[in-house]
Amino acid sequence: MLKNSRSFRIEWGDCDPAGIVFYPRYFAMFDHSTTMLISAASGLSKYELLKKYSFAGYPMVDTRGKFAIPTRFGDDVTIESEFTKVGKSSFEIEHKLMKDGKVCLEGFETRVWVSKDPADPSKIRSTPIPDDLAAKFRGE
Repeated sequence: MLKNSRSFRIEWGDCDPAGIVFYPRYFAMFDHSTTMLISAASGLSKYELLKKYSFAGYPMVDTRGKFAIPTRFGDDVTIESEFTKVGKSSFEIEHKLMKDGKVCLEGFETRVWVSKDPADPSKIRSTPIPDDLAAKFRGE
């Protein structure tokens, strides 16, 4: 399955008053990492992807985190993201946030490929991931 990684420094705005990352910020970091993983797979920005495939996005339907080591303001970290399962209209991604080669946090996501519901355009519904894109997600 396809992987992508990115490195960055923890910023003050990610932290609570004690200088430790406020846990919801990790999920925002993972969300950005998911977009970067999909862009790496497709070769397209999210804007270009939305235009090319005429879909409404890939909302989260399940998420969780497994916390091991806290990270703090100024820490240099890397997030490794990998597709772990690609189904007909859903996919799963695992993120590992690491510092100095140690896993600080694992994040898990399940997302669904969606389009506007033709019966009611104010709603969305799951739709199959395009075959060419699903193959790229799998690293084929």
